[in-house]
Amino acid sequence: MTITVKCVVWDLDNTVWDGVLLEDGDVKLRPGIVDVLRTLDERGILHSIASRNDHDAAMARLEEFGIAEYFLYPQINWGQKSDSVKAVAEAINIGIDTLAFVDDQPFERDEVGFTHPQVLCIDALDAERIPDLPRMQPRFVTADSRERRHLYRADAQRKAAEESHTGASEEFLASLDMHFTIAPAREDDLKRAEELTVRTNQLNATGYTYSYEELDAFRSSSDHELLVASLDDKYGTYGKIGLALVERSADVWTLKLLLMSCRVMARGVGSVLLGHLIRKAHDAGVTLRAEFVSTDRNRTMLVTYKFAGFREVAKNGDVSVLEHDNSHIPSFPPYMEVVVED
Repeated sequence: MTITVKCVVWDLDNTVWDGVLLEDGDVKLRPGIVDVLRTLDERGILHSIASRNDHDAAMARLEEFGIAEYFLYPQINWGQKSDSVKAVAEAINIGIDTLAFVDDQPFERDEVGFTHPQVLCIDALDAERIPDLPRMQPRFVTADSRERRHLYRADAQRKAAEESHTGASEEFLASLDMHFTIAPAREDDLKRAEELTVRTNQLNATGYTYSYEELDAFRSSSDHELLVASLDDKYGTYGKIGLALVERSADVWTLKLLLMSCRVMARGVGSVLLGHLIRKAHDAGVTLRAEFVSTDRNRTMLVTYKFAGFREVAKNGDVSVLEHDNSHIPSFPPYMEVVVED
């Protein structure tokens, strides 16, 4: 399956603008660049920068052009572009294989491509054609997609507040005034649900992806339950950030899919949806099992299951079948309000 680009990392000199800022001074935006930035932004594709430049001068010029707000975690320094590209992926917390890099210099593209062969490297001469590339065209554009840049900017505010906090981590989490909502998936949730299965790699317990049509069938099935989780705090909404698919029989419920957006990894919410399902299965008097398929990124989800009291009871090829031992029924974290809708 083709991996959709999540973030385009831009060089500046002779790429975003014509000329070299520290030599020419009076640089001008390249034709069509603003349209490209805006088009991708509306699709939920983020932007950042990897430029050898003076940071303050470059940011000042981006502000003058009115486009600074498009760029998250800009890496403007004198280091290697490959290091800057890696820093962007880490700051946004996405896989480096979901990045594209745009630069006018063949050497810079080759240096990034050699170090990170998973990155899509693009000649700045082709910048205006970037929106037409297949990897720049997500299947759906959802409300969460259109707001993605603003969601990440709010995350940056949270991160700054957390770094300045000197007390216990739970005190900081309580200060966020978090509201976590768990609800059955509605029809208008399905585009975002498909997007979550496609985009989420690190916190997807199976790595399974499901189409809109498959998810709609599960939503309508009496043998399945499809749940969507959303999160809000004092800085705004995170949007729809969690998904669970449960296959139900008379005696056993099996979690076929459990995932959380990587953006909430540090918010102590990864086990809230799982805890809800543990309690629900316990109250229904059924055994709760979960499928887990190891990938190169999702070990965190196996740790989440084990901490919650799951152990492996069977192995079917690559699929580990885990079962909850029913020894501990978790309560919701004290630092957030959890609402369960019917």
